[in-house]
Amino acid sequence: MDKMPAWADAVLVPLISILLAALISAGVILAIGENPITAFMAMVDGALMKSTGWGYTLYYATNFIFTGLAVAVAFHARLFNIGGEGQAMVGGLGVALVCLYIPFPHWSLSLIFTIAAAGLFGAAWALIPAYLQAKRGSHIVITTIMFNFIAAALLNYVLVNMLKPAGAMEPATAAFPATTHLPTFFDMFASDGNPLFRGSPANVSFFIAVAACVLVWLLIWRTKLGYEIRAFGQSETAAEYAGISPVKITVVAMLISGALAGLMALNTTQGEAERLVLNASEGAGFIGIAVALMGRSHPVGVFLAALLFGFLYQGGAELAFWANIPRELVDVIQALVILFTGALDNMVRMPLEKAFLYFRKEAR
Repeated sequence: MDKMPAWADAVLVPLISILLAALISAGVILAIGENPITAFMAMVDGALMKSTGWGYTLYYATNFIFTGLAVAVAFHARLFNIGGEGQAMVGGLGVALVCLYIPFPHWSLSLIFTIAAAGLFGAAWALIPAYLQAKRGSHIVITTIMFNFIAAALLNYVLVNMLKPAGAMEPATAAFPATTHLPTFFDMFASDGNPLFRGSPANVSFFIAVAACVLVWLLIWRTKLGYEIRAFGQSETAAEYAGISPVKITVVAMLISGALAGLMALNTTQGEAERLVLNASEGAGFIGIAVALMGRSHPVGVFLAALLFGFLYQGGAELAFWANIPRELVDVIQALVILFTGALDNMVRMPLEKAFLYFRKEAR
């Protein structure tokens, strides 16, 4: 018998973790002489009460959905892909090459090719760490985090020496052709009398992220490959005894994970910047780890956790702009949420498990 019901693990543990992080954050805000209720209302107003705020919240959430799904797929195979940042950078390179060198008559056609390029480039960047883990026993955490630095150096070299327009000072590509620009939420939902999402970067790639959630759910819980990934993650010995190849699952799971991380470039490179710039990944590769942990590696949980972190990013930016609260404190609030939902997960889980066991005994 499970120590705790599935609903409690999926809902109650993350909820209590968030509440604990909020309480400590409120204490920190009080300690610097500010009102935590006023601060919270400023975050809500900036992130949720205006369509522009929603646009930014959903823009950040799109990044976190892709990187959260990437980490989640690897988690199911008991692999810790900490290289989403580098895979997203290289995915952006794939997007840039397609947009700059293939003439497209319409954005919808370019999107098909950029999806393929971002996924292939991200998967390719995950291939070497996957092979080293599967065949040489190199720890996936070490190799993937080192590949983040290699990706940053590679992108810097390519931008400065190959793709930067002649005479330009900034290490960035030229602007992509207009026929590759993705429709923004403003383009899709605004009208003359109701200018929704004006100035926000949210774009059609949000719906690609939602579709990715559905496809990952189908993959993990409705396909043979997904069953093999989950079986391998539960017990490598038992999976091998059942005829599942550890090498195959390690490589395939990491390729899928890398492809999902690479797809983040659709949002940042093709959707928002409309060119390739340095640091386009915006730290989302690391936030994806917290998103996957909070979401319990389930696509629905990842989606909801990504929305929460999108709210924290946009609300935190508004808080730093309008309130007398330093930007560093916003980072502290975000770090507390990550800390409680990730590293201190067992601090919440273990008392809850004991409580459920106690009430079960009392009910008998």
